[in-house]
Amino acid sequence: MKKLVLLSTMLMLAAFKSAAQEVTPQLTVFPEFRPATVYLSDGKKLDIPMANIFLKNSSLLYISGELTKEVDTKNLMRVDFKDRIYFRIDSVLAYQVDTIGANALFCAKVLDLKAYRQLIANNSNITNLDINDLTTMNMLQYTTIDINDVNDIHFPVIPLYYYRINDQFVLVHERNLKRFFNKENRRRMESVMNLPDFSWTDEKSLLKILEIIQQ
Repeated sequence: MKKLVLLSTMLMLAAFKSAAQEVTPQLTVFPEFRPATVYLSDGKKLDIPMANIFLKNSSLLYISGELTKEVDTKNLMRVDFKDRIYFRIDSVLAYQVDTIGANALFCAKVLDLKAYRQLIANNSNITNLDINDLTTMNMLQYTTIDINDVNDIHFPVIPLYYYRINDQFVLVHERNLKRFFNKENRRRMESVMNLPDFSWTDEKSLLKILEIIQQ
């Protein structure tokens, strides 16, 4: 029975990977909490010794005493880690992937709850895990231990991409961009979309759109 459960889990994870989806054994971007400088919406600046990005909704977590707290993203402007800077875009924290001229591509990584629910639906041993209820580090630690005990289950993660164009942010989605772009830029975008290797999850493809609309 254990072999069947393990095989089922491995097949599910293989399916996630074949769909170019990232998987992770943790519920935070970084394996360990690390120092960060936080810039608040009211102009204040805070140095936090132990911070991380919560994959549930790409929000900021920080350790205060024995508690781990989640910061309301609307109170943030920017979070600087040593090797990556996150900016508030809509309701998430996203890092800059690259720039094309004055425009830029940003990415926020979040848990794919639909894929996760599909995973637990196929494995009754982990149906007791509910990501929607995870709000404290105690729960995060409990979940990690629980998963390690059940054949090292990994969480599926998906990227949310945003463009910054003329100081405006737009979620990278064909329907959104068709509304955002003028007629000429829609035509240029479609020319990139027709390329054989184009993908909405490929950063090179997304940067190509940014490049061509500036011509």
